[in-house]
Amino acid sequence: MKALLRSAGVQAFLGWVLGSYLRLILATVRWRHENLACVEPVLAGDSGAIALFWHGRIPLCLATAPQWWRKRTRAFVSPSADGEFIARALAMAGFPAIRVSSAKRGDSAKARQAVAAIREAVGWVSGGGALVVTPDGPRGPNEVIAPGALQIAKRSGQPIFLMGIAAHPAVQAGTWDRAMLALPFGRGAVVWDGPLLVPADADDAAMAGLIADWSARLSAATRRAEMLVGR
Repeated sequence: MKALLRSAGVQAFLGWVLGSYLRLILATVRWRHENLACVEPVLAGDSGAIALFWHGRIPLCLATAPQWWRKRTRAFVSPSADGEFIARALAMAGFPAIRVSSAKRGDSAKARQAVAAIREAVGWVSGGGALVVTPDGPRGPNEVIAPGALQIAKRSGQPIFLMGIAAHPAVQAGTWDRAMLALPFGRGAVVWDGPLLVPADADDAAMAGLIADWSARLSAATRRAEMLVGR
């Protein structure tokens, strides 16, 4: 069964299904944005940016597409089987992927792949592109930012923006990330926060503090979006 699910044909079909769903939700949900002005200078300018939202809100993520379509934007996506069809769906929506894996201790091949992906992402953002990241994916823990996104911000000198996304009515799956699946013709909200900058001289302790603070801020933005739609 695993081999079947990972076959190119099945991944292409799943990518098409997810991509079609994403476009349906963008088109039929009444989306409201709060504090969108905070990101406007970046959208209108030539600087790069890193945008974060929680992994469980991937089914709602095209709520932010009209903003990020204004820039050259790519998505940071896992090379796992799940990541493959997600990457295909996002490519359908105009967001080609940079594929990255979180390497386990002792896995030198994955560690090299992760370093190469981070280097590619830093170059992309430094050159004025935007990068969209689910910083708690692909394995979690849920709503805890992994260090990669902050490393990209630190090395590139570009700002991070947080995006809390929610919709109602919606179904939340029993997955580790509590994935939210919106129903068409409902209400949706995106709450923006930023810009946030990682100091170039931030050491491990400072990075850990930023991770804790910004994880809480992204969760707060997500809860605020849920409140705005009446969840």
